[in-house]
Amino acid sequence: MKIPLGFRFASAYAGIRKIEKDDVALIVPDQPANAAAVFTTNMVQAAPVRLARQNLKTSKGQVGAVLINAGNANCATRTGDKVAETSCRAVAKALKLSAPLVFPASTGVIGVELKPALLTKAVPKLVEELSPEKFEAVASAILTTDTRMKTASEEVQFNDGPVRIAGMTKGSGMIHPNMATTLAFVMTDAVVTPKTLREILKTGTERSFNSLTVDGDMSTNDTLLLMASGASQVKPLAKEKEVLGEVITWVLESLAEQIAADGEGARKLVVVRAVGFKTSEDARRIARAIANSPLVKTAIAGNDPNWGRILTAAGYAGVPFDPSDIDVELQKVMVCTSGLAAEYDEPELKKKLDESEVRIRVINKKNGKGEARFFTCDLTEGYIRINGSYRT
Repeated sequence: MKIPLGFRFASAYAGIRKIEKDDVALIVPDQPANAAAVFTTNMVQAAPVRLARQNLKTSKGQVGAVLINAGNANCATRTGDKVAETSCRAVAKALKLSAPLVFPASTGVIGVELKPALLTKAVPKLVEELSPEKFEAVASAILTTDTRMKTASEEVQFNDGPVRIAGMTKGSGMIHPNMATTLAFVMTDAVVTPKTLREILKTGTERSFNSLTVDGDMSTNDTLLLMASGASQVKPLAKEKEVLGEVITWVLESLAEQIAADGEGARKLVVVRAVGFKTSEDARRIARAIANSPLVKTAIAGNDPNWGRILTAAGYAGVPFDPSDIDVELQKVMVCTSGLAAEYDEPELKKKLDESEVRIRVINKKNGKGEARFFTCDLTEGYIRINGSYRT
């Protein structure tokens, strides 16, 4: 992992989880970092989401500390706002920051009261243990039903020197675009303004976390934060900013893909690509409909090359097209041509569908320029088992 300069990390067990596993974490830039964020579009929003949005506006795009807790969403409770504000003030006091520079984020069960003392009592230990070496400790502490840690990093060489980008995320269920249900924290040590970060995040989110679905459910706590410490002292030139944006997007795409691969109960990552449509938005709607279809996802779980389900999902996406113009590929095998069955070796294809990564490609032979990609996973009995007992 190439960890960006200028950030320190810490995690601890505060007693929020039922099992003894770190459930609070801090990310602290050496100096307040320039930042940009996107949040859930759900009408029901957790207290930390509302406060994080307000603080980022008040600080004019700067973050001095990120306080994260797992095990409790701090949402739909009587004391949610008080908990978020009290814990942020505790961090601000410990780090000698103004309160609006503290960015809160929570994940876990909705509707359960969270005792503020659990967070505030953990703050001194977190501050004491801050270290540049504890990136992965934080990446582990933020997980809930995830089965694995999700991180990604890149390094890019610019005219004035190297710049590093690293990110961590959590998410396994309640994953759906706008934005996908997750917490994600991405950092760079480049010198970048909040305005540029917002522009990068807008494009990058569309290609990553807004192109991700596991189960069609959207959370109340979705938060994606991008920070730039400037600690490398490398200020990208105009053309280098475009490169930086692309590399940050690669990190975001990797994180989104890892979430899809770790979907609750999932055994397979599924990548849906739609090409040849009139516009990119048309292609996105097609890819999203296919990626969200329970019938498509269960067919993939059962190694069933049921291309009719794919064509049907494309048909209800709200995009006009002629079925006779549509080809469908599964694992690079043509299963449908011009809207009708193609000849293929079904036993051989079933073997290919048993692989850990499945690719679906829908081609509109009208050869439009619009194309899009969506990340999802298969739908198995494991999803029901996990979500049937989530609170217990």
